[in-house]
Amino acid sequence: MTTTIDSAQKLHLVFGGELENLDGVNFRDVKDLDIVGIFPDYASAQTAWKAKAQSTVDSAQTRYFIVHLHSLLEP
Repeated sequence: MTTTIDSAQKLHLVFGGELENLDGVNFRDVKDLDIVGIFPDYASAQTAWKAKAQSTVDSAQTRYFIVHLHSLLEP
């Protein structure tokens, strides 16, 4: 069975949370992760990431990330 991915659709996930320490990417509590959303392109994901990152600027332990979901979906 062959799976085809529409190359125009590049899904991105934006999420974040409080890290255990600033030297890694281990989250303090995975159940408390903030799933911002899934976006159809990098530009909209980056806009959402930037807004969330700036809203948590006072919390040094909180980080947000963009995951390229389209890379994980390609066979």
